[in-house]
Amino acid sequence: MAMVQSPKAATSSSPSLILTSGASGRIRALFSVQALKSLLVLINAFFLLLLVPFRGRRRTVVSAGVSARGSSSSSSFGDQKSKDDRLLQESGVHRTKLRVPATVVPWKSAGGSGVTAVVDSEVGGRRAIAIKRALQEDDPNTIREFSLFVSARSDTIFTQSWTSVSVKIRGLVVLMHGLNEHSGRYSDFAKKLNANGFKVYGMDWIGHGGSDGLHGYVHSLDYAVDDLKSFLDKVLSENPGLPCYCFGHSTGAAIVLKAVMDPKVEARVSGVVFTSPAVGIQPSHPFVVLLAPVISFLLPKFQLSTSNKKGMPVSRDPEALVAKYSDPLVYTGFLRVKTGYEILRITAYLQQNLKRLRVPFLVLHGAADTVTDPDASRKLYEEASSTDKTIKLLEGFLHDLLFEPERDEIMKDIIDWLNCRV
Repeated sequence: MAMVQSPKAATSSSPSLILTSGASGRIRALFSVQALKSLLVLINAFFLLLLVPFRGRRRTVVSAGVSARGSSSSSSFGDQKSKDDRLLQESGVHRTKLRVPATVVPWKSAGGSGVTAVVDSEVGGRRAIAIKRALQEDDPNTIREFSLFVSARSDTIFTQSWTSVSVKIRGLVVLMHGLNEHSGRYSDFAKKLNANGFKVYGMDWIGHGGSDGLHGYVHSLDYAVDDLKSFLDKVLSENPGLPCYCFGHSTGAAIVLKAVMDPKVEARVSGVVFTSPAVGIQPSHPFVVLLAPVISFLLPKFQLSTSNKKGMPVSRDPEALVAKYSDPLVYTGFLRVKTGYEILRITAYLQQNLKRLRVPFLVLHGAADTVTDPDASRKLYEEASSTDKTIKLLEGFLHDLLFEPERDEIMKDIIDWLNCRV
């Protein structure tokens, strides 16, 4: 099934083809020539001699206990409380030194207790907020739980699930958020899926939300791909016999796309949905492609002050923008060099392997998106080997489709597509 549709308010029933200009949706260059020139000033002989031999080693993981009922802590950290400690206390999370096995921690809701891991105060603070939000879910129609698992790299990954109290589960949806955000932003979408018989799972990928890693920093997007595969194994083992679908937004869509190109994953996933997928990115200059790997190796965490700043217009809903950029779990700092390079790297891989996509898919993209390229979504649709594929290019819509004023219509399009395939 193939369709190219351009609804002005997502309500039109007659399909029509949109012709967009190549520049309308092309992402702003992650590495501008100006930024590279400033970086080259820093990369002198002194750095070349000293930086590589003394690259810092990974900080040792420190684990922590979580008590959903607010049990008292068994250790004291002195009079000066860090931000992490205050957040942990507010959410009923208390730090004690424990051994966390390299396995999945059982799902926990407001009525249970569990274990979490804290790397440092910044990660611990974010994780405390993510756990608190999961535990304080007050929707009587939904059971919201959180779980943690330790990756092969010893990183603790935060995950959560939404389950309907009364509707029979007909299928599963595993969602992957976009760059700089977290799975909790999709809670409203998850509840609509619950109402239609889908149990929903969300994973905060490395460096995001309640998971380990420097906020907004991605050392390798392959880590996120591998973590998604591990998470899918967990979800499918817990729900034998149910069809499983994946949803990915922006860079999260790129992660899902690369994962389902693995034949082992392809065989276990019934279909995928992409919104504003980061499939194609064009650097500002070919010189950037040559320098990016070197600079990202030498200065991986350097922040590009010329990259897009917070408050970027990703939605036409002012309230949605305020909610996003005031959320402490959303990273609003400048893009880090290695993160930008990883996005360039995964999109380059996808551009060369689009034909490997064989599962059914739906892709939706705003024609006015200035973050990711709608023409790249068109290329995905045209080159993918899937026989069941649908594309909708939405005229006038921006990047965060599920946070646009017409979000309900877009969610309905996705749910209708899923319902036709369960």
